[in-house]
This record gives sequence, C-alpha cells and structure tokens, in this order.
Amino acid sequence: MEGECPLTESANVKVRQLQTPDRGFHSRIHLLRRLPDHAEEHPYALFGVKPLGPLIGAEITGVDLSQPVSAELQKELNRALLEWKVIFFRNQLITSEQQRDFARLWGELETHPFLPPGDTQDVVRFTADENRRGGANNWHTDVTWRLEPALGAVLRLIEVPPYGGDTLWSDTAAAYDNLPDETKERIEGLQAVHDFTHTFGRHMAPDVLAAWQAKLPPAVHPVVRTHPETGRKTLFVNADFTSHIVGLDPEEGEQLLQYLFRQILVPEFQVRFHWEANTVAFWDNRATQHYAVSDYFPHRRVAERVAICGDRPY
Repeated sequence: MEGECPLTESANVKVRQLQTPDRGFHSRIHLLRRLPDHAEEHPYALFGVKPLGPLIGAEITGVDLSQPVSAELQKELNRALLEWKVIFFRNQLITSEQQRDFARLWGELETHPFLPPGDTQDVVRFTADENRRGGANNWHTDVTWRLEPALGAVLRLIEVPPYGGDTLWSDTAAAYDNLPDETKERIEGLQAVHDFTHTFGRHMAPDVLAAWQAKLPPAVHPVVRTHPETGRKTLFVNADFTSHIVGLDPEEGEQLLQYLFRQILVPEFQVRFHWEANTVAFWDNRATQHYAVSDYFPHRRVAERVAICGDRPY
C-alpha cells in the first residue's frame, strides 16, 4: 500500500535468535572474605572500629596519634590493619615528626629516591595546585620495583580541595580469591618483572636514567605472593610497575597481565575514602592497590607520606 514502508523480507520468515558474545552482563556472586580461613573475630579493647564496607577499610575512633602509642595499642592497631587492610584516623592534629614516629613503630622507614621530600627526614610531600595536577591516578602497589617493596604507608592530608581528591584501595586477596580456578592454576608459580623505568623514569635524560637503572635494576616477584603475617595469597602485579611475565610470549603475557589488572577494578573489592584535613590513612601495601583520584584541578591538595620498609615477596 502506498505510504507504507516495504518489508525487506517475507512476513513468513522465521526470526533468528540474536547471537551475542558472553560479556559478563549478569549478576555475579563475589566471595568477600575479609579474614583468613579459620580466623576468629575478636573485639577491639583499646579503640572503636567503624567499617566502611564488609571487606576493606575501617575508621579507627578513640585514638589520638599525637600521644605516645603503647606496645599494647600498636599490637591491636596492627591486628586492625591486617584485618581491614587500610585504616583511617580523622581529626589528628599531628606534626610530620609525629607521623614519622608513628610509622616507625612498624619498622625501618623507606627513603623514596624519586618523590619530593617534606621538611622532615623520611617524609615525602605531594602538592597539587594550579601549577601541578595530582598524580598517582593509576592502580598500583607502591615501589614494587624494589627487591623488598614497602610493608605499608602512612598518609596524612594537610590541605584538601573543596571537592574531589578521594583515594580508593582494592583488596588484592579478594581479587585473587575470585579468580577462576583455571586462572589460579595458570598463574601459580609464575614470576613477573617490576621496573620504575616507564613511570618515574619516563622524563629522565638518558644518562640519568641509565645511572638509576644501574642502581635500581628490575625486580622479579611472584605473580601471586603470600602475605607474611596472614598467610593469604594476594595478586601481586600492577599496571604502573609490572613490565612483563617471565617465560611467557610477550603477547600472551600482556594479555594475562591485562586480565589480572582488570580483576583489581571490581568495585566489591574496593573502598573509596573521602578526605578531610588532618586525616591519616595507614594501608598494608602487601594486601592492597590504591588509586588517587585527580579530579580537583586547579584546587590545592597537600599530603605527606611515610613508607615502612618491607620484606621480599614469596
């Protein structure tokens, strides 16, 4: 009939079933295991704990970091760190020296060769403003290019922007737990190379880069490390510093790394923290990756960080 669109096929043709690839567009049940198997939950005697989710991240209340930390309190804070992977302390009017001394309760402190120092030894300062955008907005575990990457870090926000500037942490034990069994079997025993060259070294002059590469050669770590205190297996590759997997064809290895990097991005494994001035975060670098959101330019954000020396992953 005139004025009607013609049918492109006979009205009697059978409708074909739409064939699409499985892209994971369905609900998934994630294993959210906060504690190691067979670990028992115990109350905290010396402070309060406000969980920010079921898996990772908790605010600690009733602790004043400007006051001396007893051995008993340090032990209980360490248990909270192991159980929650990152712990937060709000309203802490402390100096850089007090921040440093608090971190030192967990071990010797690390000197970072590439980050700007603060006014106190072993403290680095991150300043973002109208002249310098915020960095670290990639998922990473700190200094995995060292033979002995950091145990953890204590970060204090001194100035916060009027909006934005959050930090996210992802639980790398949960990321490992939720891998398919065949992937766990595939990566068991694999090692990967970690290198600072394509991050901190990318703007160095060739002779300066060569000198640093001689001083800090690439480190080889297991793709899956065992946490030395909890015994849990954690995924230990990150997009910032892991260059390749030992013994695999480069293309195959890169595909595997990209798959593992995406595993860190699952929101159920993460906590997102909104900063206030004078807030302190303490994270376990052996059990997490983190991402500093850079969404506040040209506003000012100032933070200071102290890192604690760790051990060699196994």
